[in-house]
Amino acid sequence: MIIERTKDEVIIRLPATLDTKDLEEMVNFLRFKEITATSKASEHDIEKLNKDVKKGRWAKQRAKLLGE
Repeated sequence: MIIERTKDEVIIRLPATLDTKDLEEMVNFLRFKEITATSKASEHDIEKLNKDVKKGRWAKQRAKLLGE
């Protein structure tokens, strides 16, 4: 792995043999860090949002499973 920093960006070079799934997980994590870097959300806000999302996801899955 090679990490290079220029004036405008950081360049990360990885071997082509890296598993695609692992690479996607790393990119998603970096994207998350970039997006949340300027967030003013509190821990409480994040927990509430997570709970609401899970509740909505369960409602959809339940409807599918029960044929509602």
